[in-house]
Order: sequence, then C-alpha cells, then structure tokens
Amino acid sequence: MDTASALLPLAVAMLLTGVIGGLLAGLLGVGGGIVIVPVLDTALGMYGVDPAIRMHVAVATSLAAIIPTSVSSTRAHRARGALDESLARLWGPWIFIGAGLGTVLAAHLGGGALSAVFAVVALLVAIKMILPLQDVLISREIPRGPLAPVVPLAIGSLSSMMGIGGGTLSVPVLTLVNQPIHRAVGTAALFGFLISLPGTVGYVVSGWGDPRLPPGSLGYVNLVGLVLIAPASVLAAPLGARLAHRLDRRQLGLAFGVFLLLVAARMLYRSFMA
Repeated sequence: MDTASALLPLAVAMLLTGVIGGLLAGLLGVGGGIVIVPVLDTALGMYGVDPAIRMHVAVATSLAAIIPTSVSSTRAHRARGALDESLARLWGPWIFIGAGLGTVLAAHLGGGALSAVFAVVALLVAIKMILPLQDVLISREIPRGPLAPVVPLAIGSLSSMMGIGGGTLSVPVLTLVNQPIHRAVGTAALFGFLISLPGTVGYVVSGWGDPRLPPGSLGYVNLVGLVLIAPASVLAAPLGARLAHRLDRRQLGLAFGVFLLLVAARMLYRSFMA
C-alpha cells in the first residue's frame, strides 16, 4: 500500500471528526474536543505513535482545531443573544491564565495520567447532566469576592489538559449558579477560544523538538490533523448552534450527559491500557 492509500482512511476519519466536533461545538458549547481527543488518540495509536506522547498530540491538535471553531460558534451564539459579555469579562482573564498553567502541568504528565484526568472529569460532568438535577443550585448568582477566580482558573487549566474548549466544565458549573442553559452554552463557546489559544501555544513550545513526534508536527500539534479537522468544524458549528435553540433545557442537558458518559468510559479504558 502506497503512502496516499495509507493516509486516505485517516483523512476520512479526520474530516468526519471535524464535522461531528463542529456540530457539538455549536450544540453543546464543548468546542468539539470531547470528540476530537479520543478519536485522534485512537488514530495516532493505529499509526504507531509512542503511547507516552500520543495523548499530548491528540490534546494539542484538538486545541489548535478549536481556535477557529470557537470563533465560528461564538459568532453564531452572539447573534442569537446567548453570549453573556459581563461574565466573559469577569471570568475570561482567569480562564486564559488557567489554560496556560494547564499546559505546563500536562507537559510533566504521562499519556495515561492525561487520559485519567479526561475520563474522571467527563464522568463527573456526565452524572450531573444525566440525573434530574436541573433545578439544583449551589448559588443564585455568579460567585464573587476573593475566591471568585478559583472556578475559572480550574476550568481553564483542566480544559487545556483535556484538549477541550471549556463547555464541558463551564456549562454545568454555570447552570449550578443559576445561569440559563442556552446562555451558558453560548458563553462557553467564547471560553473555548480563551482556552484553546494559550493552550495551543503552550503545547507547541513544550513539545518542540521531541523525536517521538509523528510527521507533520509543530511541537505537539499535528498539522495534518489540524488542516483536515478545523475547516470541517468551522462549517458545522453554526448548524449545531441552530439545533441547540430548538431543544429545551432538559433535552440539551441529557444529550450532553449521555455523550460524556460514553467518552468517559472510552478514556478510562485508555488510561488503564497506557
């Protein structure tokens, strides 16, 4: 089999991953990384990439693909009035800083540890979204005061370690503090940009010159995957945003939870096999 024939199935998988990731970016505000990371991890394993850095490459490439996707999704949600700009100003800088810190920590962890972080966080969020807890609140408003930066810092750092755009964490957190689900999803799309930009730069720097990297990589970011995934994601994100505004709160939350539960199971298996 020649090189072109060998790459064709991978190219098709990347394009399909981009479409599904873009739809989910608009639908759930998750930036698509919750799909892209496990799929890329599997694809890179098929091509024999060292397991010690495979998850790093998947996470980094996912974050790079999320940059244009999050911009497209944010524009779509803003046009529908679903972007909370005051919250973005309050949490945005801390999420940005947390994303940078997360890449530093990820550079010192193995692939199995990153998979475990991904799985545990996804499982907790899935349980929250699947159970009938939509009316459960921990606060009637966004927390403020000296400890207020803790939550967005945690969202930024964990998201950059998982290769996700932030919606996986910020959507359930925002619903717990009495924010409407559609506004939470729309604002999470903007948080995706604030996570993916510093996260991508951090992974390029931390992976620079690693001899174990697959061909076509810039640091831990694989440019082949990026070129194929990002355009498909950008085109599909507005479709997901339109669908999100046709679903009620319970339907949207249940869809989010079931999907995360499946992803958590896959990544737990990956962490034990690393």
